[in-house]
Amino acid sequence: MHDKVDVLIIGSGASGAAVAWSLADTKMRIVCLEQGDWVKPTDYPSNGRDWEARLFGDFATSPNRRRRETDYPINDANSPIKVVNFNGVGGSTIMYTAHYPRLHPSDFKVRTLDGVAEDWPVDYATLEPFFAENDRMMGVSGLAGDPAYPAKQPPMPPLPLGKSGARFGAAMNRLGWHWWPSDSTIATVDYDGRARCINLGHCTPGCAQGAKASTDITYWPQAIRAGVELRTRCRVREITTDERGMAAGVIYYDDKGAEQFQAAEMVIVACNGVGTPRLLLNSASARAPHGLANSSGLVGRNLMFHPYAQTYGYVDEPLDGNHGPPLCLWSHEFYETDRRRDFVRGYAFQFNRGIPSILEAITSTAAGRLPWGEDHHRVYRTLMNHRIGLSAICEDLPEEHNRVTLDPVLKDSNGIPAPRIDYTIGDNSRRMMAHGHARAREILAAAGATNIGTESPILNGGWHLLGTARMGTDPERSVVNEWGRCHDVKNLFIVDGSIWVTSGGVNPTSTIQALALYIADSIKKHLGEGTLFE
Repeated sequence: MHDKVDVLIIGSGASGAAVAWSLADTKMRIVCLEQGDWVKPTDYPSNGRDWEARLFGDFATSPNRRRRETDYPINDANSPIKVVNFNGVGGSTIMYTAHYPRLHPSDFKVRTLDGVAEDWPVDYATLEPFFAENDRMMGVSGLAGDPAYPAKQPPMPPLPLGKSGARFGAAMNRLGWHWWPSDSTIATVDYDGRARCINLGHCTPGCAQGAKASTDITYWPQAIRAGVELRTRCRVREITTDERGMAAGVIYYDDKGAEQFQAAEMVIVACNGVGTPRLLLNSASARAPHGLANSSGLVGRNLMFHPYAQTYGYVDEPLDGNHGPPLCLWSHEFYETDRRRDFVRGYAFQFNRGIPSILEAITSTAAGRLPWGEDHHRVYRTLMNHRIGLSAICEDLPEEHNRVTLDPVLKDSNGIPAPRIDYTIGDNSRRMMAHGHARAREILAAAGATNIGTESPILNGGWHLLGTARMGTDPERSVVNEWGRCHDVKNLFIVDGSIWVTSGGVNPTSTIQALALYIADSIKKHLGEGTLFE
């Protein structure tokens, strides 16, 4: 048993790192437990020629394929979208694309605007200073003036568009549709000790250059210098409670598999939209037989992915291929609700450069574009570095039947029940995906692309895990309140994507971190007022 700490954070990814850094200035004793390891830059696949093959092995996006000792299995057989995550210091920021949009102001009031789902108990204006603080900490490159958003000022210049981006930009101009250089957490100049991007093009399996911001190289060095303790290889089994129903601490397994107990005055969960409900459900007790903080019955429900409708084609000249960051611009032309369409809400387009050589060979062979035999090399030369594509990131509306539960059979290596995913794509999302494909074909045609292919949804596209412990002011309709504190357990907080009310139609990391900083700031204010646990 360890000495009692003031704050215990579970998870060191996007939200856990941000909240640890923010709370460090209170001088409280803060410990973070991370079930994975530190990942050395020298271990990233981009250091070797086999980097692409390792995307199908120890650096695969799916934990079920990756099967590292620090991973946990996920039963996602009953879902057309497979869960993507990473367990280690930095969490999934190690492997994300660093595409960094914010939610729109409209995303926080979809009930009021469109009569669907629920309004958030916070709004864009409340989060705006935390977005700006997070942009500085993570190091965002972008271009001010995007009409899709309220005014903001990224601290670094945008990524270069390259040949692919320039071609897409010209196509969007022909169509008269919105486009803009995308915000990205990839350094375009030397920034805060990080070297600028040198266009290795191996962004998603980890950036050995350090140009891509992951929280192990942004928030964590500063949090640790400020006194936060980060323990790795600590897999939490359950959160325990005392006789008053308050969180008392956690039981976890250390790197030797030994059971440990860490007592705490306050527990903060930052385990993502699958890991967090799994932990709360595994923390069931006589006082909370259906799972901790689950009097509403909503823990694990309303799981939202973003169904990705991907469309791509080939042009007659070689472009960037996979050189440079994979995503260089976006379009929010179809983001807001348009009553002339057969769906509500909308989607963003993210525009891709090409794909690497092995992946081109695999996907084109499977699609029948690349033949075996004497024409193999000739056709391959017309495909490699000639591919461009774009994906519609479709808003997923919350539906209670989309959920995370505990699998009755599958367990991790410590015997902890694994999560089970039951998820179907809603009718509104399907209509939105069809619309996205149709518009994408128009864009590709305007860009001079032919030989069109699609993937809808992207099978291994469960990057964004949202909504399974949502926030709200009504304890019967939400799990946490408007500043992240659980309704049922007054010293238990959740800061990750599980607290989202709706999903928006953009990558969530920027907003997840802004919310974490906002919750940390709220904790400090209530701590100063003496009302933290009231």
